[in-house]
Amino acid sequence: MRIAALFVAALALVSCAKKEGGLAAGPDFQKQLQEALITAKPGAVIEIPEGKHILDRQISLSVPNVTIRGKGIGKSILSFATQKSGSSGVSVTAGGFTIEDLAIEDAKGDGLKINGADGVTIRRVRAEWTGGPKETNGAYGLYPVQCKNVLIEDSVVIGAADAGFYVGQSDNIIVRRNRAESNVAGIEIENSTHADVYENTATKNTGGILVFNLPDLPVQGGSYTRVYNNQVIDNNLANFAPKGNMVASVPAGTAVMVLATHHVEVFKNTIKDNGSYGVSVLSFGTTGHPVKDTKYNPYTASIYVHDNTITNNGAKPDGRVKRDLEARLGTPIPALLYDGVADPKAKPVADDAKICFQNNGDVTFANYDAGNGFKKISRDAKAHDCSLPALSAVTLPAAPAAVSAVAGGGR
Repeated sequence: MRIAALFVAALALVSCAKKEGGLAAGPDFQKQLQEALITAKPGAVIEIPEGKHILDRQISLSVPNVTIRGKGIGKSILSFATQKSGSSGVSVTAGGFTIEDLAIEDAKGDGLKINGADGVTIRRVRAEWTGGPKETNGAYGLYPVQCKNVLIEDSVVIGAADAGFYVGQSDNIIVRRNRAESNVAGIEIENSTHADVYENTATKNTGGILVFNLPDLPVQGGSYTRVYNNQVIDNNLANFAPKGNMVASVPAGTAVMVLATHHVEVFKNTIKDNGSYGVSVLSFGTTGHPVKDTKYNPYTASIYVHDNTITNNGAKPDGRVKRDLEARLGTPIPALLYDGVADPKAKPVADDAKICFQNNGDVTFANYDAGNGFKKISRDAKAHDCSLPALSAVTLPAAPAAVSAVAGGGR
């Protein structure tokens, strides 16, 4: 009788867990979770219980206005270490999406990919490859692409083989108070417009913060990005990206790189102990990659780098910085680098063409004249001692309130 009573009590506890907590930990957790994602109604909150939950395939959500919520960044863990199928751990194709207070570990591909969504909130999420930096790790940790109104905050990414925090081909973006560590690129804003990247820590990556505009992508014209109040420190990890990837050419020791984009403001950051340089502004041609996209603008313009604290950078250059610049510029490499390649059609006195460095302390500078075979290298920063109008802050619309707190779409 006692055994029977205990069994009935255990069943009652499981039933209670499903009713009050949404999902129950156990061998059928993956099935429960995917069913909850499929049957969810807009406004649902799908709760992930404490524990390390093993999933062997990608989980997907296509219902709008759904929240996935765990019990804490170190308490609710979705582990994809045995993943057999799917290009991501978690895949989302719906807007009004929020994910918070959980971890995604060892995804076969990207940790969390969100595609084509309007309204994305990623809050207190950890994406990590627990075996350390490896070429076989997934490319991206937290990865919104072709999205609008994106907020990523108070999150952590460790071990991504391309970029930890990657926002691509998107508009209206805030990335704040995050930590990127042991990735190839810590934080990357690519082919995106209107982005604020602030109060983040990028450390022990190959490159700290990258603002790119690349060819051969459906969305072009990356511009209007502010990078400010970040800690970009000790990004000297050997590059472990698979060969052929764009970031595979990022030198270890890169702090902040601005590539082939327009209207970028980099200010009030602490940039120190990065082996190749502090801030680099360059056109796409300097990368050595061919351009076949006839609609692509490879030039960088309207860049304002000011009021940063920049110390102890350039002492141990790597990659193309070492190959092309060390013998020409000496060591340490100047903290501020400009390749000198301007759009020949632009008027150099116009704000849309200026490259400005101002009030960054007692730091060295070089225009290394990459477009002319390094023939007229200049260390004189006077030509770039200018200012540009401050860019506007990004604002996001208020997210709709969740209306239920049970799995599977509520009642």
